[in-house]
Amino acid sequence: MKNGIDVSVYQGNIDWKAVRNSGIEFAIIRAGGSDSGFYKDSKFEQNYANAKAVGMPIGAYYFVGSGCTSKADGIADAKRFLEIIKGKTFEYPVYIDLEATSPSNRNGATEACIGFCETMENAGYYCGIYASDVSGFNDRLDLSRLSKFDKWVARYGSKPVVVKSYGIWQKSDSGRISGINGNVDLDEAYMDYPTIIKNAGLNGFKKPENPAPPQNKPAPQFGELSLNGKKYKITLEEI
Repeated sequence: MKNGIDVSVYQGNIDWKAVRNSGIEFAIIRAGGSDSGFYKDSKFEQNYANAKAVGMPIGAYYFVGSGCTSKADGIADAKRFLEIIKGKTFEYPVYIDLEATSPSNRNGATEACIGFCETMENAGYYCGIYASDVSGFNDRLDLSRLSKFDKWVARYGSKPVVVKSYGIWQKSDSGRISGINGNVDLDEAYMDYPTIIKNAGLNGFKKPENPAPPQNKPAPQFGELSLNGKKYKITLEEI
């Protein structure tokens, strides 16, 4: 298990070295969204650069607005997200953050998540869905149709109960961490995302070359050893 945070412009100027020294092991950074027009988070570039500078493994998320209620909407938002994160690398997944749609558009929001995630995956990213355990995955989405996608689930005070399988749990929205003024969301990750993502060559990383095959050992050579009048066959090795 790894301890992490997720941040946006609302955390202001972050001292990432202090965050890292406090024991935080990863961060998910808001890249932008469509909940207030189409925008890039004004602190995204700063947070990305400064987190990378101290060796903090990071992911990113995109907050979709209330109008993201069709597969076409999800695809369009994913393409905007891709433009924001182009040329960058992420050791943790990239996420669609769905909170603003109406429960009455449950089917459309589910279609939007599918379109978003499939578009990101086709572009070479490890993509997941962020939502609240009850008001998100239960009320605003059809969870039964999203089983193939990784999930980042918010539930405060106790672990998720609606979502049974998830990679990250957002456990609090009122954490206090050195290097950040005010509250910050706290998360726990249960998968080795950096290894999974890098080995697969996703999220801007190049897939590593296959390890060199083991060198062939020469065929063993045998000799004889006489001991107490008896002969024994032995293997000869160079020392």
